[in-house]
Amino acid sequence: MTLDQFRHVADRALEPFVSLSTRLGITPDAISVLAFVLAAAAGGAYYQAGDAAIWYFAGAVLVALNGWLDILDGAVAREMGTDSKAGDLLDHVLDRYADIVVVTGLAAGLDRYALGLVAVTGVLMTSYLGTQSQAVGLDRVYGGMLGRADRLALIGIVTTVAAFVDISALGFGLVGWLLVVFAVVGHVTALQRFWGAWRALS
Repeated sequence: MTLDQFRHVADRALEPFVSLSTRLGITPDAISVLAFVLAAAAGGAYYQAGDAAIWYFAGAVLVALNGWLDILDGAVAREMGTDSKAGDLLDHVLDRYADIVVVTGLAAGLDRYALGLVAVTGVLMTSYLGTQSQAVGLDRVYGGMLGRADRLALIGIVTTVAAFVDISALGFGLVGWLLVVFAVVGHVTALQRFWGAWRALS
């Protein structure tokens, strides 16, 4: 069960922002690019958090804005009637780069590069299996233990807490354990999606 299944609720909350964007003539592609810029800024903030934990809070705000814009671009495209395969491609490519810079920033800030590598591959494989299912003729998969909406929510919550509270256990602080979760649960989610697609095709 993931937060992605509640996307329709977010779509209703987005209606005023969709109307504003269309009145201003802001294109979905521009929103996608802005979302990535905010994710890159979040990655930089998380890297700086290795020296000053308050940067975690700045990163959390930027991640929240990235997530908001990530669902706004699709809603605006549907409202304007400009949703297309090209726009979908751009959105997904930028989302993957956003995932990379955010998770890498978290790992680099802690100097945990090996853990970051496992975490980011788990994140990327989760997303890859979701779209690869569509590529072989099935519906796009959003299910599993940890989808993108769940990741963004976890990152925002954990890094907000980490900005003000220093908690550690077994050699890992809150952000370190967050990376462990991404490393383990990300790959489990990818395998869940693979197994579901495999069964559907068999």
